Amino acid sequence: MHVGGARTAIYNYLFAKATGGTFYLRIEDTDRKRYNEDALNDLLRDLKWLGLNWDEGPYFQSERLEIYGNAALELIEKGHAYYCFCTEERLQTLEHGYDRHCRDLPPEEAKKRIEAGEKFVIRFKTPLEGTTKFSDLLRGEIETPNKDLDDLVLLKRDKFPTYHLASVVDDHSMQTSHVLRGDEWISSTPKHVLLYNAFGWEAPLFCHLPVILAPGGGKLSKRKGAASVGDFRDLGYLSHALVNFLSLLGWSPGDDREVMSLKEMIDAFSLERIHPKAVAFDEKKLEWMNGMHIRALPDSFFADELKKLYPNCQDESKFLKVAELLKPRLKFTTELASMSKYFFEAPEKCEDEKAKAKYWTEHSIEHIDWVSKELEKIPNEDFCIKNIEAAFMKVCESNGIKLGLLAQPARLVICGVGAGPGLWEIIECIGKNECVYRMGKAKNF
Repeated sequence: MHVGGARTAIYNYLFAKATGGTFYLRIEDTDRKRYNEDALNDLLRDLKWLGLNWDEGPYFQSERLEIYGNAALELIEKGHAYYCFCTEERLQTLEHGYDRHCRDLPPEEAKKRIEAGEKFVIRFKTPLEGTTKFSDLLRGEIETPNKDLDDLVLLKRDKFPTYHLASVVDDHSMQTSHVLRGDEWISSTPKHVLLYNAFGWEAPLFCHLPVILAPGGGKLSKRKGAASVGDFRDLGYLSHALVNFLSLLGWSPGDDREVMSLKEMIDAFSLERIHPKAVAFDEKKLEWMNGMHIRALPDSFFADELKKLYPNCQDESKFLKVAELLKPRLKFTTELASMSKYFFEAPEKCEDEKAKAKYWTEHSIEHIDWVSKELEKIPNEDFCIKNIEAAFMKVCESNGIKLGLLAQPARLVICGVGAGPGLWEIIECIGKNECVYRMGKAKNF
């Protein structure tokens, strides 16, 4: 699912919930050449991951062929459609679209050709004169000369409907009040309005949404960064952060709020606050918003994730403590595994060469040995941040050492990296015995 399609689904969902409507899912699978079951499964998975749970459906158009076939025949009987027997070879020779070659075939001749087994499609008999108007909820009235519209195919040779026929029939039968879709469908909407008129049905209200652009302009695509919902899920974005971000690409709640819950977005949502202009996708903004949503999660959420990563640890309080320390530093949920590793496993080597070059000296092993001995003196029941800090300060004062030349090498030995939460908090969380053991291996560094 492309993020543009995801935003369209989000707006449909928010609008349905804000107005007490029904958000239903319809799978438009009548183009059998493009049908892909894996893609369908991905789409359903992505909608569920985003939290866009549908009230009805999914309805599959491929299971409703008889309905569309009868609708096409109804239009023929009313004089609004006709059988077209033109071959693919003939159509390929035409330079400017279909030339309406079969539009005025006598019904008797069409019947004979069908009985003879000749292949056909059913086309809509588009009015040749006048204009077709519709009012777009974002853009106002849009008017199209009928002479600019072709006689579109309604039913293909394989008896499957085109999108145009199937969507109009389904929107009517499913009592669709509003159609929110991408603005690439504006050019098709006059055709749909003509179909509604031909059936004698009232058309729904249309709202064509602006396109999402890549950061530097142009179409958003995988080549210009992540473009699908699955891409962002795999990168470690939270689903509600992505929904929050996408909802604000073209819509505003009417105040300066940016970080919002789904309920807050539903309560504030209205079509009048959607802006018709194209908007650029700002991944830095999404990254910031993801961090804000991460901060809002309870520590227990990350403690549960840590339990899955380190099943051999049975210390519930440690999971919560690590979660509390790391949550403010996380930009993505996927960072949790790498950032938490040293809390549960001793580092095999120093992984931060830059920090090592800056802080490690020929005296570091000796300094670490001094502070290790001071930590060992602290009774287990008194092993806390206050006393850990006091042990480091005592070594510094007794030997005239700056704290950085003691704390940073100790961090490298205990954690294997040069940055992270406060060192005293880390040492308290890992525990006295384990930290003393790791400091005893300083010579390996």
